[in-house]
Amino acid sequence: MPQSSQILLIDDEQESCQALSLLLSRAGYRVESCHSGEKALSILNKQNFELIISDLFLPGVSGIDILKRVKEDSPQTCVILITGNASAETAVEAMKEGAFDYISKPFNFERLKLQVAKALEKSKLVIENQYLKQQLRHKYKFDNIIGSSQAMQQVFSRMEKVVSTDSTILILGASGTGKELVAKAIHFNSSRKDKPFVAINCGAIPADLLESELFGHTKGSFTSAVSDKPGKFEIANGGTIFLDEIGNMPLQLQMKLLRVLQEHEFERVGSSKKIRLDVRLISATNADLAEQVKIGNFREDLYYRLNVIPIVLPALKDRRGDITLLAKHFLTKICKEMNRPLMALDHQALQSIEAYDWPGNVREMENVIERTIALTDGNLITCNDLPSDIGSASREKSTSAPQVTETGIDMPQVIAEIEKEMILQAMDIGKGVKAKAADLLGINRTTLVEKIKRLKIGV
Repeated sequence: MPQSSQILLIDDEQESCQALSLLLSRAGYRVESCHSGEKALSILNKQNFELIISDLFLPGVSGIDILKRVKEDSPQTCVILITGNASAETAVEAMKEGAFDYISKPFNFERLKLQVAKALEKSKLVIENQYLKQQLRHKYKFDNIIGSSQAMQQVFSRMEKVVSTDSTILILGASGTGKELVAKAIHFNSSRKDKPFVAINCGAIPADLLESELFGHTKGSFTSAVSDKPGKFEIANGGTIFLDEIGNMPLQLQMKLLRVLQEHEFERVGSSKKIRLDVRLISATNADLAEQVKIGNFREDLYYRLNVIPIVLPALKDRRGDITLLAKHFLTKICKEMNRPLMALDHQALQSIEAYDWPGNVREMENVIERTIALTDGNLITCNDLPSDIGSASREKSTSAPQVTETGIDMPQVIAEIEKEMILQAMDIGKGVKAKAADLLGINRTTLVEKIKRLKIGV
């Protein structure tokens, strides 16, 4: 038995206490004992225990009082109550207050030893669960989503406003922009953070199986239904369900989802029993749902039910001020995961990464950085180490100026487009501060403001 398993034993009958202490010590536990409730509380103020075993009837502070105090200060700690004057009433009270078990004297030590082992295992699992939840909350803190551009600051602002609500959210953005990461961040910063977060990709499951995946089924409801199975909504009850790529959901199932959202209840496939639902819905899509509504591929009433609070994630090429931040973040993260010394990007490699349009967005960048780290021998990454299309991006960008042809070009328009692109980049890097952007462009702030108005730039 692990030596860290420490038990506090409380019994005013000293001989009984000494005998039980000896038996538990021989079983491999570290045992500290005392003979009054007051002394036990004093010890508990200074020290933590994995398990408390207490006589129920103590003079002064009773076993029930100790149980209440432990559950208030250290809910993960299990308490076993023992008594020589058992009654149904006291047993009910003990279990109601959260006792792990209630054992009558004289007790069978083998049975007690079994309950001690179960109680310690439960305590360990609770502590591990709390640790994992803390890790998840840390992982999905808002500041773990990288982005200092104005576009991302607007996303963060909206996320912070919605975490305290239960409003339905629709996350819009191209593939790879981090829609599930945003959904998890909202969940793990909300009041539902201790309840399940369940994600399902509506586009990855065949249409004829999606209803069963979402709402569950009963045994025999279809050929392969060999047993009852809860669906994702049932598993997520009390927490958050994330429906990714909801634009791919079949029309017939859209109707059922709408009814579930309206009535807050559903039925498993093959059952008529209603199951009440308390769940927050976050959905996401890379499709233009408004356009899908127009052409009849998505129900208009469901669209408005989902689109209560929209969050639009920009493509990486539209937040170029974040590209360097992200590249360095992934470099640090992946080197650590691979147990490699921290690598660096040389100037030209960084320029190429900044110039590339990243059609696969943040996900593509993370994959490229991981592949490059794995295949690069030294600690400095050059353009030659990057995939060819990315390594040549800065050279292609520098030679991509419009060419004059026999038909001519609209030079003022071309210059205006170049100015507009430069101003947007400077505003991103300057986090929306015009004075900073003007300084980056080498012009006065008033000149920048005039250009923004003239070029009709929405910043």
